Amino acid sequence: MELIEYLDPDMMMLSLAQRLSRELREALSRRDRALFVVPGGATPGPLFDLMSAADLDWERVDVVPGDERWVPEDHPRSNAAQIRGRLLRSKAASAHLIPLYRPLPRPDEALDDLCALLDPLLPIDIALLGMGTDMHVASLFPGAADLAAALAADAPPVVAVAAPGAAEPRVSLSARALRAAYAAHVVIIGAEKRAALLRAQTLPAEIAPVAAVLDHAIVHWAP
Repeated sequence: MELIEYLDPDMMMLSLAQRLSRELREALSRRDRALFVVPGGATPGPLFDLMSAADLDWERVDVVPGDERWVPEDHPRSNAAQIRGRLLRSKAASAHLIPLYRPLPRPDEALDDLCALLDPLLPIDIALLGMGTDMHVASLFPGAADLAAALAADAPPVVAVAAPGAAEPRVSLSARALRAAYAAHVVIIGAEKRAALLRAQTLPAEIAPVAAVLDHAIVHWAP
C-alpha cells in the first residue's frame, strides 16, 4: 500500500483529478475502451466536478458504480444518480454509465445479467474507492452474512450484499474484481478514517473488508 498525504481536501481532489485523468488517457492508449469504477457517498462529489471538465475521449469511457443500493435512479440514495449528476456532465457527458440497479424485486435476481454485462469489460482500468470508519469498501461490509462469498478468490464480478443495519439491499463489485484493477485508489478524509485505515492494515478482510484491496491500492488522505 502507498499512502499519499495532502494538506487539505481541496488539494487532494485537484491532484487526484489530474492523476485519474492521466491514468484514463493511458488506459485508452492500451485498449479501445476504459472501465472506470467510482464510489457513491458525499466524498467524491468535488472530485467528480473537477473530472467532468477533463479533456478526455469520454465517449470511450465506461463508468460503473463500485456498489449500488437497490433503489431506482430517481431515488435520492441512488449512487448512479449522483454519478450522472456530478461526473457525467460538461466534457464527461458523453461517457457511458453502466448502472447496477435493475427493476427487479431483489438484487440476486439481476446478478446473471450484471455479470454478463461486466465480464467482457474487465479488468477494471481504474477503481476509485472510498472507505467507511467501519473499514468497509464498496458495499463489502464487516458482519454481512454474504461477505465470505464476496471476498472469495472465485467470486463473480458483482455480488448481492445485505449490509447490517442498511435500509436497502445492495449490489457490489466483488473483492476479486476490485483487486484485479490496473490502478486502485482509496480516498479518505479525516483523522477517524486515518485511524481506521491503520487498523485495517493489521486485520483480515473478514473483519476489515478494505484490507482485501489495500495491497494493490494507493491511499489518498487529507485531514
